[in-house]
Amino acid sequence: MKNIFASKWGIVISGIFIAIVAIALQINGNPPNMGICVACFERDIAGALGLHRVSTVQYVRPEIIGFILGAFLAALVAREFKPRGGSSPVVRFFLGVFSMIGALVFLGCPWRAFLRLAGGDFNAILGLCGLAVGIFVGVICLKNGYSLGRSNTMKGISGLVFPFTMGGIFVLSILKLSASSEHALFFSATGPGSMHANLWLSFGAGIAVGAIAQRSRFCTMGAFRDAMLVKDFHLMSGVLALLMTATILNIALGKFNLGFENQPIAHSNHFWNFAGMVLAGFAFTLAGGCPGRQLFLAGEGDGDAAVFVIGMIVGAGLAHNFATASSSAGVGAFGPLAVVVGLIFCGVVGIFMREKMSK
Repeated sequence: MKNIFASKWGIVISGIFIAIVAIALQINGNPPNMGICVACFERDIAGALGLHRVSTVQYVRPEIIGFILGAFLAALVAREFKPRGGSSPVVRFFLGVFSMIGALVFLGCPWRAFLRLAGGDFNAILGLCGLAVGIFVGVICLKNGYSLGRSNTMKGISGLVFPFTMGGIFVLSILKLSASSEHALFFSATGPGSMHANLWLSFGAGIAVGAIAQRSRFCTMGAFRDAMLVKDFHLMSGVLALLMTATILNIALGKFNLGFENQPIAHSNHFWNFAGMVLAGFAFTLAGGCPGRQLFLAGEGDGDAAVFVIGMIVGAGLAHNFATASSSAGVGAFGPLAVVVGLIFCGVVGIFMREKMSK
C-alpha cells in the first residue's frame, strides 16, 4: 500500500490538517492557543489520575488517547504494528520526566509553541528558540556517538498493553468514575482543565490526527533535528504548514493577539521561557522524538516510547507537587532549579551514553 502521507505534499497536508483540528477544538471549547498541547493535556491526565492535586488542571483529555489509538489502528492497517522495546527504559523514563518539567516551565509542548505563535504570542518565540538550542545540543551528542541502544522485538501482547490501558482510562472517564472528592478520577470545575471541547469530537479528532501523523511520521523535534543533522527539510515543511495555517485561521476568526503581555495561559519571563524549552528540546532529542511522536510510536507498539510517555505523565505530577510548573502568574518557585537539574541529567546522559565510549 502506497503511503501518500510520506510524500512531500503528504507531510504538508498533515501539518495543515493538524492546524485545522487544533483551531476547531479551540473554537469548540479547548483553552485558547491550546487546541492541541501534548504536554498540557498529559498534565491534565496526570491530575485526573490524582498524581497531582491542582484542581484547575484535572481532566482525561480524549485527544491524547485518540492519538495513541489512531496511530495503533493506522499501524495495524499498514502492517507496521511491531512490538519492540528494551532500549534503556529507565533513562527514557527520566528523559520523559525532565522533558515535561521543561515544557511546563514554558507552558507548552512544541506543538503548542507553534500554536501560541500562530495566535500572536511572542513569548512562543523565546520557547521555540530554546527548543532549537536544546535540539542543537542533542544533535551534537548524536554526532558524537550518543545512543540509547537497540530495541528488541517483543511479543505481540507487549505492544498492546499501553494502548489498551489508555483506552481503559478513557472508558473510566466516560463513566465519570469518581467515588468521592478524595478519589480519582478528578475533574476540574474551573480553570484550563474545565475548558474542553465535546468529548466525542475531541476523541474523534485525536483518532484522525493519530492515524495521519503515524503515516506521515510528523514530528516537530525531528523537523529541527533533520534540518540540522542532514539538511533535510521534509518534516520542517509540515511544521511550517501547521504554523501558517493556524495563523491564517486565527486572523480570520479574530483570535490573533499580537504581543508578549496578556496572552492566554502564558507568562512573560523571557529567560525561563527559553531555558525551559532548551531542557525540553534536549530531552526530546536524546529520547528520539517530540511528545506527539512518542505517542504515535507507543500506539504502533514501541514500548520505549510508552515508557517516555509514562515518564512525562509522572513528570507532570512531580512538576505540580514540587512547584516547578509555571502559571500565568509566572515561573514556579522551584522551576529554575528543576531546569538546571534536568539539564545536568541530560548532559550526563548525552556524554556517557556514547557507543564510542563502550568500545
